[in-house]
Amino acid sequence: MNRVISAQSLDLTFKTNDGPVHALKDVTLDIHKGEFVSFIGPSGCGKTTFLRCIAALEDPTGGTLSVNGMTPDEARRARAYGYVFQAAGLYPWRTIAGNIKLPLEIMGFSKSEQAERVERVLDLVELTGFGKKFPWQLSGGMQQRASIARALAFDADILLMDEPFGALDEIVRDHLNEQLLSLWARTEKTIAFVTHSIPEAVYLSTKIVVMSPRPGRITDVIESSLPRDRPLDIRDSTEFIDIAHRVREGLRAGHGDDV
Repeated sequence: MNRVISAQSLDLTFKTNDGPVHALKDVTLDIHKGEFVSFIGPSGCGKTTFLRCIAALEDPTGGTLSVNGMTPDEARRARAYGYVFQAAGLYPWRTIAGNIKLPLEIMGFSKSEQAERVERVLDLVELTGFGKKFPWQLSGGMQQRASIARALAFDADILLMDEPFGALDEIVRDHLNEQLLSLWARTEKTIAFVTHSIPEAVYLSTKIVVMSPRPGRITDVIESSLPRDRPLDIRDSTEFIDIAHRVREGLRAGHGDDV
């Protein structure tokens, strides 16, 4: 399989007034084209930090990291990825279409190309007809879908998602999980997804990366045996429960290492 993201012995230590903070230690991981990889672990385990390293928002202090065969900074300049943050981050004075168009405007796409891409991604996230609305006129779940549409607008191969559904209620979250799987199937993007939810990680992923706290290390990498077509009720299956149990054991082992 084609490696899209490759980390080898990655370290990241932050210097603070209280001394060094070891955010990542000896992280080695390959993410291949078309995979849906979830990162799960307790707060402070380095999940988001690793995503930020991929996006060239943080600089590792050791090891190597490549994105599409380039350095993270080269990949950033090549528009290799879209990034979806925990909060939708939509500008309230811009319409939904205006928010989605923003990266396209910055990149110099023509107005006709901007309009075509906005319509396409609104359809992908099931927001057709909402382009002229303002963010305050949409629910939290719809705002996050608009944020995903913005990240998809310039058609990057990689989608980085930092706990995008964490603040939503369980019913909305379930619905967006279903929509995200459908979107992934249609676009064949490579997705790296941060979550605190074991059921969400197991339901969405082809691969689950379990991380431990202080410093962030990988305690387990679980290749999912679930089929790609996953109705919500697959969460009641023995196979799903077994994978969730292994994730839980990996989290427990990571905490045990820290005692």
